[in-house]
Amino acid sequence: MNNSKSELTAKNLAILNDQIGAEALLVHKFAQAAQSVQDQAISSQLSNISGQHRKHYDTLLNYLNSHQ
Repeated sequence: MNNSKSELTAKNLAILNDQIGAEALLVHKFAQAAQSVQDQAISSQLSNISGQHRKHYDTLLNYLNSHQ
């Protein structure tokens, strides 16, 4: 995969899709947890974690889209 536009192997595509799904789930779970807690400091931390997973999700999705 020396070329940035090279095609992904079926195995790499499956791994990437699994990871994108996992990151999407983490975004949802941490956002939901942030809304359900009463402590503002904990809610803020959970929101930050959700945001980090959203960045991971976006990065993986952009990578996938650039290799299709």
